[in-house]
Amino acid sequence: MAPLAETGHHGRVIRFLLNVLWLVFGGGLVLAVGYGIAAMICFVLVVTIPFGVASLRLASYSLWPFGRTLVVKPGVGLASGAANVLWVVLAGWWLALSHIVAGVSLCLTIIGIPFGVANFKLVPAAFWPLGREVVDAS
Repeated sequence: MAPLAETGHHGRVIRFLLNVLWLVFGGGLVLAVGYGIAAMICFVLVVTIPFGVASLRLASYSLWPFGRTLVVKPGVGLASGAANVLWVVLAGWWLALSHIVAGVSLCLTIIGIPFGVANFKLVPAAFWPLGREVVDAS
């Protein structure tokens, strides 16, 4: 038997409620603004436009994460890995740090633990955003 969160209308309602709670209490809006700032900086530095696109993709995901997941794009190669190293130096470390700080602070309360875990799941994406895409979890 499928869990309630996985079944039809009830699953959509639960994901919607989790996303609204995430937006208000989980720090989703603040984290999305951080990704947006990183994207603007990357767009100004013309060479880093692909980083800006990846940052906007992660801003969208960090704003509304429940019901979606990150997967590795097929056919991503060495160039993406090398670009991710540059991303870590430019912006990835402080975005990952923001997820860690938010995750630890949310895990201090029992109600915040699911949102803290969601923040910890976003840490690898903050470090290595290129070569990943956001897809529906279903």
